[in-house]
Amino acid sequence: MTTKIHATCDALGNPTGFHLTPGQAHDLDGAEALLPRIDADTIIADKAFDADARVLEPLRKAGKTIVIPPKSNRKVPRAYDEDLYKARHLIENFTEDQWSALFETEPYRLLCDK
Repeated sequence: MTTKIHATCDALGNPTGFHLTPGQAHDLDGAEALLPRIDADTIIADKAFDADARVLEPLRKAGKTIVIPPKSNRKVPRAYDEDLYKARHLIENFTEDQWSALFETEPYRLLCDK
């Protein structure tokens, strides 16, 4: 039995929130728990969070800037800021180094905001 640790972090990679789910749970389960608590104006996340009803629409209603690349199977591609998305990679690498001492096993998902 495994557990996923879903985490939010600020632009410097400092953790700002956590949510635990069973290992077999979809990443969106963690997103639904964490997104309403994010104060940042811009949300950067990976393709796993490209979900209209569960992620994108609530973020739009909250007035957030969304930087999530569209999934390749999306019928109508959606634009996103590719340059700003590069910041997600730097944040994830930074936090991965910090978390490795605490959590020796994968998976955990990062949902980073800027």
